[in-house]
Amino acid sequence: MKRVVMITGATSGIGEAMALEWASRGACVVAVGRRVDRLRSLEDRLGRNQCLGVEADVCVDGSIEKAVAAAQEMFGQLDVVVANAGFSVGGQVEDLSIDDFRRQFETNVFGVVRTVQAAIPAVSITKGSIAIVGSVMGYVSMPDNSAYAMSKYAVRALAEALYGEMSPRGVAVTHVAPGFVESEIREKRRDGSHSPGSDPVPTFLVMKREVAARQIIDAVEARRREVIVTLHGKLAASVARHAPELVHLAFKAGASKLRKPHKSHKLHKPRTEG
Repeated sequence: MKRVVMITGATSGIGEAMALEWASRGACVVAVGRRVDRLRSLEDRLGRNQCLGVEADVCVDGSIEKAVAAAQEMFGQLDVVVANAGFSVGGQVEDLSIDDFRRQFETNVFGVVRTVQAAIPAVSITKGSIAIVGSVMGYVSMPDNSAYAMSKYAVRALAEALYGEMSPRGVAVTHVAPGFVESEIREKRRDGSHSPGSDPVPTFLVMKREVAARQIIDAVEARRREVIVTLHGKLAASVARHAPELVHLAFKAGASKLRKPHKSHKLHKPRTEG
């Protein structure tokens, strides 16, 4: 029987690339997202017998439960769930409101928890897999990205705890930590709305989303505990683990070059992590 994979945030970026790659490997895909036109486009590309698009919002209680039920009704089971939906709030701590932090956590943390909780009963039956998409910023917290980094540290902690909880049930848990990957996430405003424009990250540092998707899927299929995607991401996470002072020195050096003479001149950079 074909494997059935459910992916949240499947209408763009890594999520969409994973949907296409898993389908190319013969899996049935349940693509979950808010943009109905893109969900229907995925269904058309992959065929209605292999892809089910489900409109759902990870920020709404009960929404993902309905997506899981739709997956089981359509395909009879659920083998893999990928908690991928997320966005980024950027800005210095003093300039962000409490609501900015709440909005970041509502999607990136509580949205992941909702997804995981909704899927656990189904993947426990199949002894399947749960993949939680974090970020290298779950290891390296960059200035002007506190809210996003906090959310990714949180889901890394969730993945570590969940690994131990699910192991007795035969369910694998994989923490996914991408570095700079081709994505729309760096084209979003602080409130999560889309703002198309040039990517602030140099092209040579950005991994093609198709390449990232293959690496992630290989790790999930191998039931690995973690996969860090991109060479620079692996380097950054390793330095943060083993020589954290080097990270702080690098940020301090960078800040000294960007420092303004008046405190009122704030620097707002878009986030630079996939």
